[in-house]
Amino acid sequence: MPEPEAACPSGLVPVAGQYCTEVRQQCTRWLDDPKLPYARCAEYAQPATCVGERVAMSFCIDRREYTEPGQTLPLNWMSFNGAAQVCRSRGLRVCTEREWNFACEGEEMRPYPYGWKREPVCNYDQSDLYVQTPKKRLLKDLRQPSGANPECVSPFGVLDMVGNVDEPVLREEARYNPPFRNALKGGWWMAARNRCRPATTAHDDHYNDLQVGVRCCAEGSTSTKPSG
Repeated sequence: MPEPEAACPSGLVPVAGQYCTEVRQQCTRWLDDPKLPYARCAEYAQPATCVGERVAMSFCIDRREYTEPGQTLPLNWMSFNGAAQVCRSRGLRVCTEREWNFACEGEEMRPYPYGWKREPVCNYDQSDLYVQTPKKRLLKDLRQPSGANPECVSPFGVLDMVGNVDEPVLREEARYNPPFRNALKGGWWMAARNRCRPATTAHDDHYNDLQVGVRCCAEGSTSTKPSG
C-alpha cells in the first residue's frame, strides 16, 4: 500500500503537527535585567505550558534563510514588501507568524529552536556591532552563511531561525491593516531576545535594513510513495 509523504518545493521542509496559540514559558535564570525589552534568558523551566488552543498545522518552509544563486550570504536589506516580492518570484509566499513560530519551536514549544538553554550555537550575542565613519556610525555586516551553524536548528530541521538576520512574517491579526501587517522574527546578530515567540512589530511594511532577510513558506501537499 502506498503511504503518504509531505511534498515540499526544493529547499523547503515540511512542518506538521499541533501548534499552541498561546504559550507560558518561565525563565529561571536571566542574563540581563528582565525589565529590559530585549532581555536574554539563560535557561527556561521544562516543560512549557500551552494556555491557548492546539491547532493542526501543515505547511512547508525554507530550510535556510534565502540566499540568492551564486551568493554565500543570505539576502538582506529586505522589507516585508520586499520579502513578499522575493517569495512570489519563487512561487512561494511569506510565512505567517504562527507558521514561523511553529517551525521554530515545535510541539514542545521550545523557547529556543535548539532547546531550553541559551547556547552559543547561533549567530547572535555579537558585541562589536558598529564602525565609525567620518560622518556617522554604521552597523557592521556580520551575516554568516545560512547553515554555517548546524546546531542552530529547530525540531523540524530549519536552520538559523534565531540570529543571523531578522525575517519578516505576516501577522494574522493584522492581515488587512497595511502598512503595518508585518512582524520581524528571530532577531539578528546583536545580543537580544533571539527566541521563537518574540516579535518586533514597530516597523511598517516598507521598512528595510542591513539586518533584515527573507524566509518563505508554501502550502503543504500530499503525495504517495510505495511502502516497503
